[in-house]
Amino acid sequence: MDMNTLLPIIVQVITGIIGGQAVGVALKTAALGQLPKILGGAIGGVGGAAILGSLLGGGTIDPAAAATAAGGLGSVLDIKNIVGGAGGGAILTGIIGAVMGAMNK
Repeated sequence: MDMNTLLPIIVQVITGIIGGQAVGVALKTAALGQLPKILGGAIGGVGGAAILGSLLGGGTIDPAAAATAAGGLGSVLDIKNIVGGAGGGAILTGIIGAVMGAMNK
């Protein structure tokens, strides 16, 4: 797998986990364990970044332009990857917390 493909996914997973952890702390009543917060954040991060990227027109990236921008990290540290990852991770973890909270009642 090419690093130009793998690095954005890693950024999306990490920011998704951060977003999931933030929502897990905010929703203390849902009593989420670490595993649902990590998995929900990681999956939501990749999904959220993909949705935001498609909405903002980030479907294709020119590898030559990405390599010249910021030493090759221009497409990786894109706002769509960071914000979409954190937002998607937070949203999916919140949904998981709401479902698990409703199941416990």
